[in-house]
Amino acid sequence: MGAGHDHGHADARVSRMVAAAIVLTVFFLVELITALWINSIALLADAGHMLTDLVALFMGLTAVLLARHGSTSPARTYGWHRAEVFTAVANAALLLGMAGFILYEAVQRIGDAPEVPGLPLIVVALAGLLANLVVVMLLRSQSEHSLAVKGAYMEVLADTVGSVGVLIAGIVTLTTGWPYADVVVAVLVALWVLPRAISLARAALRILSETSPSHIDVEELRRALCAVDGVTEVHDLHVWTLVPGRDMVTAHLTSKRDSAQVLDDARAVLLARGLEHSTVQVEPPDSAVDCECETQKR
Repeated sequence: MGAGHDHGHADARVSRMVAAAIVLTVFFLVELITALWINSIALLADAGHMLTDLVALFMGLTAVLLARHGSTSPARTYGWHRAEVFTAVANAALLLGMAGFILYEAVQRIGDAPEVPGLPLIVVALAGLLANLVVVMLLRSQSEHSLAVKGAYMEVLADTVGSVGVLIAGIVTLTTGWPYADVVVAVLVALWVLPRAISLARAALRILSETSPSHIDVEELRRALCAVDGVTEVHDLHVWTLVPGRDMVTAHLTSKRDSAQVLDDARAVLLARGLEHSTVQVEPPDSAVDCECETQKR
């Protein structure tokens, strides 16, 4: 039942990502052609961001498929699950590169802003906004179950804000003729993207460095395991995340009680904290036992 449930999630994830990719491809081409035609850096920024959305979706789709089908190599014991995390790092790098390029282009236009027609900006921004909203709805429900999908979702969400900015730039340009509306919006889009790219990179790198999940207090977990009846020592306790939603834990417990009962009690402690994927080894006491847990209990 569990495997079927996972495959069901994967199927839904794949179908929604494919649909989102089709929508974004069409509107990316529309935005890019229009941006080059009217020489709009704000629209070019939005098209560039939409391109990173597309790349994120295709990389995320590849990662999800690899993770689903696993690996036939005996050396790759976790299969391809981490492919999603590597994808998130690549997505963050793309976002940072795009933001840097737009900021550079915006600076180049200071003092020499080209004339940009407002009406095409408004029309294309509205179309892009509609496309982004459709994609946000497609990806939102799956973004909590996959870092790859979350990366794509965050990019599309940021791009939605970018489309709103381009729409504002078009309205300001059409009504006032101010030449810098296009440049200002491009800079704001880039600055909006930067912190989100950094946040995504930090989340992915936290997993790759095997840092303990932020929602798990390792010291509290150690105390809870120490509180298990008969446990005198907890050592080699490690908690890490394989992929979002799949936290792993290993622990060695020294105990004076029956190992089977201690193991059951320890697993109950872990399950209560959402740690379903665990490896617990119960060891008999020896002459050099550290009675740290006994001290805490007293």
